[in-house]
Amino acid sequence: MFVLIPGAGGAAWYWHRVVPELQARGVEAVAVDLPGADPSAGLAEYTDIVVAAIGNRTSVLVAQSLGGFTAPMVCARAAVAALVLVNAMIPLPGETPGQWWNSTAAPQARAEAAQAAGYSVEFDPQTYFLHDVPAEIAAAGAAHQRPEADIVFGQPCRIERWPQVPTHVLAGAGDRFFPLSFQRRVARERLGSDAVEIPGGHLVALSRPIDLVDQLIKYVK
Repeated sequence: MFVLIPGAGGAAWYWHRVVPELQARGVEAVAVDLPGADPSAGLAEYTDIVVAAIGNRTSVLVAQSLGGFTAPMVCARAAVAALVLVNAMIPLPGETPGQWWNSTAAPQARAEAAQAAGYSVEFDPQTYFLHDVPAEIAAAGAAHQRPEADIVFGQPCRIERWPQVPTHVLAGAGDRFFPLSFQRRVARERLGSDAVEIPGGHLVALSRPIDLVDQLIKYVK
């Protein structure tokens, strides 16, 4: 079974092109919806929701972007056969999402990639998130967008060490928000592992779902 954690905002809709593709290949898949806009819900509540979705089963846990902070906390409480980080933040024990940006030098990496490639350094969703997402998918997604409440960014990833679970880092070749070279460096520094390059930008589940599933399915035993 795959259990899929979304990024900021928490909308399970993010995975709506991936879930049916996994199911078509004979694998159960559940996308978890998280209360990203709720100012009273943080990483602990997110973890509770994902653990409940897994239940007594063993899962391959997949986390997108901000979901990388929830995923290792889930691994400490549920049966997880493999953890797959997709364009995800990789936290250190006790680190908060707010601290992560400066400690990894993410803003500098993003700006350097923009300057090198010739697109705007100033953030906007079209340039950094939607540049490779089909127009009709991007338009449909507007109804599912919601903000991420500030509470999460001040809460630590409550793990003592990275979970003893096989961990795979997938990095989009066209990710402008977390550039490929940046993701590779962070994966080496924090996990001692190499990132696997896949096609697509930051929202790869929307732009290249089949390519993503082609890689995810390799982690089913």
